[in-house]
Amino acid sequence: GPHNNTIAGVAVALKQANTPEFIQYSRLVRENCKTLANYLVSHNFDLVSGGTDNHLLLWDLKKQGVSGAKMEKLCEMAHITINKNSVKGDLSAVTPGGIRIGTAALTTRGFSPEDMLKVGELLVEALNLTVEIQNSCGSKLLKDFLIAAQKCEKVNDLKSKVQTLAKQFPMPGHQ
Repeated sequence: GPHNNTIAGVAVALKQANTPEFIQYSRLVRENCKTLANYLVSHNFDLVSGGTDNHLLLWDLKKQGVSGAKMEKLCEMAHITINKNSVKGDLSAVTPGGIRIGTAALTTRGFSPEDMLKVGELLVEALNLTVEIQNSCGSKLLKDFLIAAQKCEKVNDLKSKVQTLAKQFPMPGHQ
Protein backbone atom coordinates (compact mmCIF):
# COMPACT_ATOMS: atom_id res chain seq x y z
CA GLY A 1 0.00 0.00 0.00
CA PRO A 2 0.93 3.64 0.05
CA HIS A 3 3.59 4.85 2.45
CA ASN A 4 1.94 7.84 4.07
CA ASN A 5 5.26 9.24 5.28
CA THR A 6 6.55 9.31 1.70
CA ILE A 7 3.38 10.93 0.41
CA ALA A 8 3.56 13.54 3.18
CA GLY A 9 7.23 14.24 2.37
CA VAL A 10 6.46 14.76 -1.31
CA ALA A 11 3.55 17.04 -0.41
CA VAL A 12 5.71 19.21 1.84
CA ALA A 13 8.46 19.40 -0.81
CA LEU A 14 5.98 20.41 -3.51
CA LYS A 15 4.48 23.07 -1.28
CA GLN A 16 7.94 24.52 -0.56
CA ALA A 17 8.90 24.38 -4.24
CA ASN A 18 5.86 26.52 -5.01
CA THR A 19 7.08 29.47 -2.91
CA PRO A 20 8.74 32.65 -4.20
CA GLU A 21 11.70 31.95 -1.85
CA PHE A 22 12.38 28.57 -3.45
CA ILE A 23 12.14 30.04 -6.95
CA GLN A 24 14.65 32.74 -5.95
CA TYR A 25 16.92 30.08 -4.38
CA SER A 26 16.74 27.93 -7.53
CA ARG A 27 17.70 30.87 -9.71
CA LEU A 28 20.66 31.66 -7.44
CA VAL A 29 21.85 28.03 -7.55
CA ARG A 30 21.90 28.24 -11.36
CA GLU A 31 23.52 31.67 -11.37
CA ASN A 32 26.24 30.45 -8.99
CA CYS A 33 26.92 27.45 -11.20
CA LYS A 34 27.01 29.62 -14.32
CA THR A 35 29.47 32.00 -12.63
CA LEU A 36 31.76 29.11 -11.64
CA ALA A 37 31.53 27.62 -15.13
CA ASN A 38 32.38 30.96 -16.75
CA TYR A 39 35.35 31.37 -14.40
CA LEU A 40 36.75 27.97 -15.37
CA VAL A 41 36.16 28.52 -19.10
CA SER A 42 37.81 31.95 -18.90
CA HIS A 43 40.89 30.19 -17.52
CA ASN A 44 40.96 27.86 -20.55
CA PHE A 45 39.58 24.76 -18.84
CA ASP A 46 37.30 22.37 -20.71
CA LEU A 47 33.75 21.91 -19.53
CA VAL A 48 31.58 19.27 -21.12
CA SER A 49 28.98 21.18 -23.18
CA GLY A 50 31.10 24.32 -22.84
CA GLY A 51 29.34 25.56 -19.70
CA THR A 52 26.13 24.91 -17.82
CA ASP A 53 22.48 25.85 -17.75
CA ASN A 54 21.61 24.15 -14.48
CA HIS A 55 23.01 23.39 -11.02
CA LEU A 56 25.87 21.15 -12.19
CA LEU A 57 28.97 21.39 -14.31
CA LEU A 58 31.19 18.66 -15.66
CA TRP A 59 34.90 19.55 -15.86
CA ASP A 60 37.01 17.52 -18.30
CA LEU A 61 40.54 17.15 -16.86
CA LYS A 62 42.11 15.15 -19.68
CA LYS A 63 44.01 18.15 -21.07
CA GLN A 64 45.69 18.52 -17.67
CA GLY A 65 46.68 14.84 -17.65
CA VAL A 66 45.07 13.83 -14.36
CA SER A 67 42.11 11.64 -13.58
CA GLY A 68 38.92 12.73 -11.90
CA ALA A 69 39.63 10.14 -9.20
CA LYS A 70 42.88 11.90 -8.21
CA MET A 71 41.26 15.32 -8.21
CA GLU A 72 38.38 13.96 -6.12
CA LYS A 73 40.77 12.46 -3.55
CA LEU A 74 42.89 15.60 -3.29
CA CYS A 75 39.80 17.77 -2.90
CA GLU A 76 38.48 15.41 -0.24
CA MET A 77 41.73 15.91 1.72
CA ALA A 78 41.19 19.68 1.45
CA HIS A 79 37.51 19.47 2.50
CA ILE A 80 36.16 20.26 -0.96
CA THR A 81 33.28 18.03 -2.02
CA ILE A 82 33.23 17.06 -5.70
CA ASN A 83 32.66 13.79 -7.54
CA LYS A 84 34.76 12.00 -10.12
CA ASN A 85 32.78 11.55 -13.31
CA SER A 86 33.26 9.93 -16.68
CA VAL A 87 33.56 12.19 -19.70
CA LYS A 88 33.51 11.53 -23.43
CA GLY A 89 36.35 9.30 -24.51
CA ASP A 90 36.90 7.59 -21.16
CA LEU A 91 37.76 3.93 -21.51
CA SER A 92 36.86 3.02 -17.93
CA ALA A 93 34.66 4.41 -15.17
CA VAL A 94 37.38 3.36 -12.72
CA THR A 95 39.64 6.14 -14.00
CA PRO A 96 37.25 8.83 -15.16
CA GLY A 97 38.61 11.89 -16.90
CA GLY A 98 36.45 14.47 -15.21
CA ILE A 99 34.76 15.79 -12.11
CA ARG A 100 31.21 16.91 -11.40
CA ILE A 101 30.57 20.03 -9.34
CA GLY A 102 27.24 21.22 -7.99
CA THR A 103 26.37 24.54 -6.37
CA ALA A 104 23.23 23.80 -4.34
CA ALA A 105 25.05 23.14 -1.05
CA LEU A 106 27.13 26.32 -1.31
CA THR A 107 24.10 28.37 -2.28
CA THR A 108 22.21 26.99 0.72
CA ARG A 109 25.04 28.23 2.93
CA GLY A 110 24.76 31.73 1.44
CA PHE A 111 27.43 31.80 -1.29
CA SER A 112 26.86 34.49 -3.92
CA PRO A 113 28.15 34.61 -7.49
CA GLU A 114 31.10 36.71 -6.26
CA ASP A 115 31.94 33.97 -3.74
CA MET A 116 31.89 31.40 -6.54
CA LEU A 117 34.90 33.19 -8.05
CA LYS A 118 36.80 32.38 -4.83
CA VAL A 119 35.59 28.78 -5.12
CA GLY A 120 36.90 28.74 -8.69
CA GLU A 121 40.31 29.93 -7.49
CA LEU A 122 40.41 27.13 -4.91
CA LEU A 123 39.42 24.52 -7.48
CA VAL A 124 42.11 25.69 -9.89
CA GLU A 125 44.64 25.55 -7.04
CA ALA A 126 43.45 22.01 -6.25
CA LEU A 127 43.88 20.99 -9.88
CA ASN A 128 47.36 22.50 -10.11
CA LEU A 129 48.30 20.71 -6.91
CA THR A 130 46.92 17.43 -8.27
CA VAL A 131 49.08 17.81 -11.38
CA GLU A 132 52.13 18.73 -9.28
CA ILE A 133 51.74 15.75 -6.94
CA GLN A 134 51.15 13.33 -9.81
CA ASN A 135 54.30 14.57 -11.56
CA SER A 136 56.37 14.38 -8.37
CA CYS A 137 55.37 10.86 -7.35
CA GLY A 138 56.70 9.32 -10.58
CA SER A 139 53.67 7.13 -11.08
CA LYS A 140 50.20 7.42 -12.54
CA LEU A 141 48.75 4.93 -10.02
CA LEU A 142 46.14 6.29 -7.60
CA LYS A 143 47.72 4.50 -4.62
CA ASP A 144 51.08 6.18 -5.27
CA PHE A 145 49.35 9.54 -5.75
CA LEU A 146 47.58 9.18 -2.39
CA ILE A 147 50.83 8.43 -0.56
CA ALA A 148 52.47 11.51 -2.09
CA ALA A 149 49.41 13.71 -1.44
CA GLN A 150 49.29 12.73 2.23
CA LYS A 151 52.90 13.89 2.63
CA CYS A 152 52.39 17.17 0.77
CA GLU A 153 52.18 20.22 3.03
CA LYS A 154 50.53 22.24 0.24
CA VAL A 155 47.41 20.09 0.70
CA ASN A 156 47.13 21.36 4.28
CA ASP A 157 47.62 24.93 3.03
CA LEU A 158 44.74 24.46 0.58
CA LYS A 159 42.61 22.91 3.32
CA SER A 160 43.26 25.96 5.51
CA LYS A 161 42.14 28.30 2.71
CA VAL A 162 38.98 26.25 2.20
CA GLN A 163 38.18 26.32 5.92
CA THR A 164 38.78 30.08 6.11
CA LEU A 165 36.30 30.66 3.28
CA ALA A 166 33.76 28.16 4.59
CA LYS A 167 33.74 29.62 8.11
CA GLN A 168 32.25 32.82 6.69
CA PHE A 169 29.06 30.94 5.79
CA PRO A 170 26.94 29.20 8.42
CA MET A 171 26.13 25.54 8.02
CA PRO A 172 22.33 25.12 8.17
CA GLY A 173 21.36 23.34 11.37
CA HIS A 174 24.65 24.09 13.17
CA GLN A 175 25.45 26.94 15.51
